[in-house]
Amino acid sequence: MATDIVIAQTTIDDEDAARELARGAVAARLAACAHIDAPLTAVYRWQGAVETATEWRVSYKTTRARLPDLTAWVAGQHGYDVPEWIVLPADGGSDAYLSWVTEETTPE
Repeated sequence: MATDIVIAQTTIDDEDAARELARGAVAARLAACAHIDAPLTAVYRWQGAVETATEWRVSYKTTRARLPDLTAWVAGQHGYDVPEWIVLPADGGSDAYLSWVTEETTPE
């Protein structure tokens, strides 16, 4: 069952910044909710070197219609030169939850 709901995610190296990214997007109705995962270890290649960092993942639940605005908002708020931005389709879920996401992301 395909839906119009997506999960978009980013990571950032500061817990307070993760909270601001989550809260700001929900306050602006760009996402119905956002989850912040506990600190995780990221290992990645950056500018020719293998780096290791502690990051927090922020996962947003939103609609495809609101995704362009959320994408632009996160890009403008994020401190990384190249922030992670991955979008995953929600191929299913409870009708009540999916409806709630749609309702909460509808601009007033």
